[in-house]
Amino acid sequence: MASNLEKLPKEKFAPAILDSSKSEEINKPSLSFWQDAWMRVRKNKAAVVSLVVMVLLIIMAFLGPLISGREYDTQNVAHANLPPKIPGLENVSWLPFDGEKKLPNGNVINPYEQKKVDEYYWFGTDPLGRDLFTRLWKGTQVSLYIAFLAAIIDMIIGVAYGAISGYYGGRLDNVMQRITEVLIGIPTLVVVILMILVLEPGILSITIAMSITGWVGMSRVVRAQTLKLREQEFVLASKTLGNSDGRIIFKHLLPNLAGVIIINTMFTIPNAIFFEAFLSFIGLGLQAPNASLGTLIDEGYKVLRLHPHEMIIPAIVISVIMVAFNMLADGLRDALDPKMRD
Repeated sequence: MASNLEKLPKEKFAPAILDSSKSEEINKPSLSFWQDAWMRVRKNKAAVVSLVVMVLLIIMAFLGPLISGREYDTQNVAHANLPPKIPGLENVSWLPFDGEKKLPNGNVINPYEQKKVDEYYWFGTDPLGRDLFTRLWKGTQVSLYIAFLAAIIDMIIGVAYGAISGYYGGRLDNVMQRITEVLIGIPTLVVVILMILVLEPGILSITIAMSITGWVGMSRVVRAQTLKLREQEFVLASKTLGNSDGRIIFKHLLPNLAGVIIINTMFTIPNAIFFEAFLSFIGLGLQAPNASLGTLIDEGYKVLRLHPHEMIIPAIVISVIMVAFNMLADGLRDALDPKMRD
């Protein structure tokens, strides 16, 4: 044992030299709130995959009609109810893109050969011979437009209304909250029906209906958070320095409410898509020849047993959109809400 110690150099037993000036030095780079939130989102694989899927769907909603080279409302009755047929995949037997159709009695036919159609319809055609690939992406475009419109209405009207109500409080808050209680007690479907009686069924009536009642939920959430923040020290300090109420709301309160606003907005989008699809399915939404995911599902439902692809394809797309938005919203909630942090 002694021989082993003798082999060690004396420098190994010298005391460590510590620099007291670096004792409180932070080696990790400082991150802003948004950088930290983005880092947390990237760790959530489901949220990242949902974000990628959502971006691809949005891109296809605008490029899809251009790729097909067809108009969404062009009719060709001679090509009605054709099954999906995609070049390159038509020879793969286990994929349903070979242009063949199985009848209820078990027989398999090829409508392309029967009707002598030389064109390819990637997602098939509807009973009027319109290209479903073009109509699907045009319908996705309309559904996303209505969804993002609902989100914008929430962010403009709901946030402003809730912030003003919560910040001023008192009699103004009581009056404003009684108004929201009246609006939230009116079913949105009733408002849509009233709009249809005045206007024609379509995007305009749905937009007005959402503008009347859609922002109430966001305003109540923002008001509740504003009631907490308005008594914080940084708000009181801003008042002491003589800042106006408007500057305090937009400069200090809203940035601290950004996380809550983004989370609620992300949950609003899939709800609006489902609401539009529901209205179109029951005949209160868009009217022919316009297309949305709801109208496509409604048209496909009528011929589900004979031509299931006409309903299955738009149903898959709307399901993927809603799942992607909800999973991304969950990821953002975990990243932006301090109570959800580990």
